[in-house]
Amino acid sequence: MTARIIDGKRIAKTVRDELTEKVRLLTPRLGRAPGLAAVLVGDDPASHVYVSSKRKACAEVGLTSWLHQLPATTTTQQLLDLIDKLNADPAVDGILVQLPLPKQIDEFAILSEVEPRKDVDGFGPVNSGLLAMNRPRHVSCTPLGIWQLLIREKISLAGQHVVILGRSGTVGKPLSLLLVQKHPDANATVTVCHSHSKQTKELCRQADVIVAAIGKAGYVTGDMVKPGAVVIDVGINRLPNGKLAGDVDYAEVSEVASAITPVPGGVGPMTIAMLLHNTVAASEASLSS
Repeated sequence: MTARIIDGKRIAKTVRDELTEKVRLLTPRLGRAPGLAAVLVGDDPASHVYVSSKRKACAEVGLTSWLHQLPATTTTQQLLDLIDKLNADPAVDGILVQLPLPKQIDEFAILSEVEPRKDVDGFGPVNSGLLAMNRPRHVSCTPLGIWQLLIREKISLAGQHVVILGRSGTVGKPLSLLLVQKHPDANATVTVCHSHSKQTKELCRQADVIVAAIGKAGYVTGDMVKPGAVVIDVGINRLPNGKLAGDVDYAEVSEVASAITPVPGGVGPMTIAMLLHNTVAASEASLSS
């Protein structure tokens, strides 16, 4: 068996095309294009690349975007002051605070300060709580992108056993809540494994779907995958030779799984597409409010 490749680039392009049409119709009603404000603190090279990619994607679908770049010495209060200004700006539909933040900044305080309706990253306590209560509004972009990959590839989740490797607040936890919710495209049985879990490999071998978001290159090997399982690789690891590798041993697992996401070109493009989706949804909601 050779796994079908789940092409995140192709699916993300479809999502962006859909959003371009939505933005075209929405802009006259708003009297402006929907807008996303990105906040970048410090000089982390990877963060600069991520923000640049997100702003380029905004332009492609017709969104306005702004970059607020602050020095690495920024204090929590200074960043809170900026967030308050963006919260009050009617032209800003979504606020993206690029993580990680410098150590001196209280990350939870910053994420809590973002107006929930503008929290298009879905990291704030209100949107996280709504997801837990089965009333999702803005869902974290990577989990939402994974869910959309499965839906658009017509991979049924109802009653299926999904094993998620990793319990981060940005991927593992929100994804587990998303897939277990009462929804026609969810209703999965979810197991979350982490560094203290026992029998992780045995649990993976029972899974119908494995989502690897553990941050260890090549962690999921062919002997951990049930024949015919679907494997979603969230990991992006830089190898000593400079190449990117996922959390899954692609060569081995692709010979066992029925479908698999590549790295790069799998989950990554969908994460950005979902940021655009959430921003457009926020601008639509602003009309009704």
